[in-house]
Amino acid sequence: MIYRVGEFDIAVIGAGHAGIEAALVSARLGMKTVCFSINLDAVGNLPCNPNIGGTGKGHLVRELAALGGEMPKNADMACIQFRMLNKGKGPAVHSLRLISGLRMAKFRMF
Repeated sequence: MIYRVGEFDIAVIGAGHAGIEAALVSARLGMKTVCFSINLDAVGNLPCNPNIGGTGKGHLVRELAALGGEMPKNADMACIQFRMLNKGKGPAVHSLRLISGLRMAKFRMF
């Protein structure tokens, strides 16, 4: 028995929000991309803590936005709360954090 699935440049294992981002980037670069997930119901899942932003992750989110990533766009569309952190400190440590609605964010990524 021969099982032929084709040839791909990149295989992305896992279709959570990071896997989808990786598959989108490689597809936008013109590469033949395949994305695997064990469960189709888990495609686009956010972690249990749906916070996006903050002092550390905020830099990463802004870099993704500058590169045309989908996670920041999805976070803006699925946001249920925005909050500016460290307002009592100087402007160098102010950082924006938002909370995404889990179902809404998953629906937009899928």
